[in-house]
Amino acid sequence: MKVIESLKNPKVKALKKLLTKKEREKTKRFMVEGFHLVEEALNVEAVVELVITPSTTLPAEWDIDAKEVTCVTEEIFKELSDTETPQGILAVCKQPVSEFQSSFQRVLLIDAVQDPGNLGTIIRTADAANLDAVILGKGTVDVFNSKVIRSTQGSIFHIPIVKRDLTEMIQELKQLSIPVYGTSLQNSTPYRDVERTNSFAIIVGNEGNGVSQEVLKQTDHNLYIPIYGKAESLNVAIAAGILMYHFAE
Repeated sequence: MKVIESLKNPKVKALKKLLTKKEREKTKRFMVEGFHLVEEALNVEAVVELVITPSTTLPAEWDIDAKEVTCVTEEIFKELSDTETPQGILAVCKQPVSEFQSSFQRVLLIDAVQDPGNLGTIIRTADAANLDAVILGKGTVDVFNSKVIRSTQGSIFHIPIVKRDLTEMIQELKQLSIPVYGTSLQNSTPYRDVERTNSFAIIVGNEGNGVSQEVLKQTDHNLYIPIYGKAESLNVAIAAGILMYHFAE
């Protein structure tokens, strides 16, 4: 086990850089923090290195004999942590690489969702609804952002996350005879009025602007969720959850 006690240590500087999107894209690495997320990462063999504090006790059942473990001071760990109450453990992980497969029949497409909490919650719900994949379009927040990771609660390791141009993705889905449903308040149909099918693709969009008009023009149907109270709109993660569970039943 390596022991590091200086904030100026090159390893500490390298780890801290992983808090930035630029470094994550460059190295194809990201960090997860806390016992639950680290265990999820270990279960899929994504962990490259563990970082702990002197007071951290690792679970006896974890198989980490082949893993690099670095022990840092509490002060250093706080510099690396992105949580209010650090648990004293994080892991450097390999970014999972997923491509769209023709076998994927139930997918969710994300058009420029920018809030990390929303994206993480959407991924978690897609996992719970047993979808085959989540497709991230341009303008969407970095899926390896620490707030996104926490909001997924480990689901980022359970469901394929694919980055694609949505216009190209829609054409590919149509070639596979998968119905593509956009979400919009204009020229749309109540979601319950659309017959459920075994395969489907649902598109949800940006918190302020919704799904882009360019994308909506390519869909088979555009749907809306009725609002019965005085709220102006639904949160995108809530809307995505309603639609995913409706079609996944």
